[in-house]
Amino acid sequence: MTNAELPLLGGARVQLRMLRAADVPQLYAQFSDPKVMRYWSRPPLMRIEEAQTLFEELDRGVRAGEFAQWAIARHNDDLMIGSCALFAHQKAHRRAEIGYALAHAYWGHGYAVEALRLALDYAFSVLDLHRLEGDSDPRNAASIRLLERLGFVREGLLRERWHVGGEIQDSAIYALLARDYAAASISSAANSSTVNSSTAAESARHA
Repeated sequence: MTNAELPLLGGARVQLRMLRAADVPQLYAQFSDPKVMRYWSRPPLMRIEEAQTLFEELDRGVRAGEFAQWAIARHNDDLMIGSCALFAHQKAHRRAEIGYALAHAYWGHGYAVEALRLALDYAFSVLDLHRLEGDSDPRNAASIRLLERLGFVREGLLRERWHVGGEIQDSAIYALLARDYAAASISSAANSSTVNSSTAAESARHA
């Protein structure tokens, strides 16, 4: 990752943009919601001051080039409705991990599919990644459907990997290779497939 502001990535209904200080209330609403955080790698935020601290940590990390962390925002009003990240970038191996979350009010409308496709295009075309990985709790059926819809393949199960809020959680590890994503994108364009609004959108772990 480079130590500059992230590019604005635009889709039909949503865009990926830099997080802003004005997004802190939405950041808090997202990361304090037990439904969104049910399968996350940390417990829900309890105070808005924690969201301010999180914003500052994420902003520093992005500007230092440690990871890419976008807000998912609607085109019509620029409201932040979720977040998407590329992190754990191993430049020598052309590999990174992807994480995402969507506020509960916006589940089921295909926003996550659109947002993640923007991130995947950036990962494979701009960052020239060879491999992208996703970590999802195996009970998180909506997140797994989303990953599989985008072409990710399940490669294994890491048992009892996370300890969150007194609960021990497993990790289902998914991966997408650049060549498979390219082939799927060509096929999708040829078929002119539409977004399935029944796909719920939830979360895959990231810091």
